[in-house]
Amino acid sequence: MLKCFLVTAILFTFTTLASYSQERERGIPKAPPRTEGDGPFNKLIIRGATIIDGTGSPPMGPVDIVVEKNKIVNIVNVGYPGLAINEKRRPKIEKDDKELDAAGMYILPGFIDMHGHIGGTEQGTPAEYVFKLWMGHGITTVRDPGSGNGLDWTKEHKLKSEKNEITAPRIKMYIGFGSGNKGPISTPEQARAWVADVAKKGADGLKLGSLPPEIMAATIDEAKKHGIRTAAHHAQMGVARMNVLNSARLGLTTMEHWYGLPEALFTDRTIQDYPLDYNYSNEQHRFANAGNLWKQAAPPFSEHWNKVMNELIKLDFTIVPTMTIYEANRDLMLQYRAEWHEEFTLPSLWEFYKPNRAAHGSYWFSWGTEEEVAWKKNFQIWMQFLNEYKNRGGRIAVGSDAGYIYKLYGFGFIRELELLREAGFHPLEVIRAATLKGAEALGMADQIGTIEVGKLADFVLLEENPIQNLKTLYGTGALKLNDKNEPTRVGGVKYTIKDGIIYDSKKLLSDVKNIVKEAKEKSDKGINIPGKN
Repeated sequence: MLKCFLVTAILFTFTTLASYSQERERGIPKAPPRTEGDGPFNKLIIRGATIIDGTGSPPMGPVDIVVEKNKIVNIVNVGYPGLAINEKRRPKIEKDDKELDAAGMYILPGFIDMHGHIGGTEQGTPAEYVFKLWMGHGITTVRDPGSGNGLDWTKEHKLKSEKNEITAPRIKMYIGFGSGNKGPISTPEQARAWVADVAKKGADGLKLGSLPPEIMAATIDEAKKHGIRTAAHHAQMGVARMNVLNSARLGLTTMEHWYGLPEALFTDRTIQDYPLDYNYSNEQHRFANAGNLWKQAAPPFSEHWNKVMNELIKLDFTIVPTMTIYEANRDLMLQYRAEWHEEFTLPSLWEFYKPNRAAHGSYWFSWGTEEEVAWKKNFQIWMQFLNEYKNRGGRIAVGSDAGYIYKLYGFGFIRELELLREAGFHPLEVIRAATLKGAEALGMADQIGTIEVGKLADFVLLEENPIQNLKTLYGTGALKLNDKNEPTRVGGVKYTIKDGIIYDSKKLLSDVKNIVKEAKEKSDKGINIPGKN
């Protein structure tokens, strides 16, 4: 059987997305009732941390942060680095209040993954596994684009997460176009009716593919009428009719990945320079040729390049690049030999990643040096656009698209932060993209995304300074030589706090290790190098 995501990625048309979502309505194993986490409390005081607030402001501390139940009610500067805490400044503790000693730690807003699929049956990834990998990396909010496990399944987990009945990030449910419809959607009227129906059922937004212009226009317009947002993957099968700029003018909220953006920048052509033997269903064709796409666009800072960028910014358009999911294109070996696979990747997910002509994201038919070199150059131009977009005031948010192409939940998100740093973002700009900018794109900046009085108590606490080294955010930590000249590991998120509930992040990741260990014992399969026994 083809992997279920094949339909979405290979065709991505308005007639097949519905059948894709219906195929997955059965969902994956549900998350068990929450047994982890301490709280919420009538009052929680986090003592002595250095704050990185998500706005782009530099670190400051030590501070005490006061939380009442799930809201931040006070942030107090209690001294200066290198000096004893001024006890007179500290908020008073009362009976039954909870204190968390964060002296020497760094505290950030909870991370927001703007492109987080919650696994699938054919990946063999139970919800608990996915959620704990996210939470173990400080991710407290996830936008599920497509909600491929079905509206009912996703809504159930969304509501349970809101009530903190399960250990899971906050879930924003974006429904895949046509999901749950009785037949193909082929007219604007049918599109409007479908949007109205899923909005009534509680959708937070829509995930769109390559739709005909009249259907795209009707869908986005109807979504705006119902106050829900839209995201789109402008796949090659439809981008000749609707590129990113066309959709943004209609009111599209966010673009996913990079599809449709170089096409909006074409000046001497209207269609990608496809080889004459190209076949989109051959994913080596699709991805190898995509590695030559950015160089076909208008040169950086040229008149058309500037015009498109400035118009997108004026439209308040958000880009969710998910560079991490394409990173194997520029260095395949690096991705399948990533150090976390052995302990954290389920055997069923590893099997899902394997090269396979009939499976999405498994296109390593004959991937070589030429393809990787092309993609390295492709990344350079792409990153230049993203960095300048940010510099001119455009919104870049962080999404991982993990669960495909050797990218693992949580770990893929942190890698995306590193790639933004490579693109030229200052580490504080990287953190802002992972927090405030995602909150803005979700329309939730009044609730999450920064550490400010009145906002929800979502935090990431760690003992290392992530501004100095983003690698310290990985669940495997970062390599460091100690005073005895011995290699050690430092970092990893220590606590993830969501809605004022304190989770031991390392314990969550230990649970994931146990899930993987048990799965390996049952399947008698390990994490083997592709092509080797």
